[in-house]
Amino acid sequence: MQPNFETMSTIELKRYALTHRGEVEPLRELYRRRTPDDEATWFELPKDKEEEQKQFELFKKMIDETEARN
Repeated sequence: MQPNFETMSTIELKRYALTHRGEVEPLRELYRRRTPDDEATWFELPKDKEEEQKQFELFKKMIDETEARN
């Protein structure tokens, strides 16, 4: 019997999907939860080291904010 994927946290669901790689349903639930493309943050390839560093700092900030909410 499969667990109820809708009630799992995203972290639990990712762990489940990684340990049960042959199952499609947890992947479907993860896909359903993803950020729509029009709301996602897109990064262009950096043109130089300075831009690369700025993008890296922004990315780290976004990760920290996301982890603080969870």
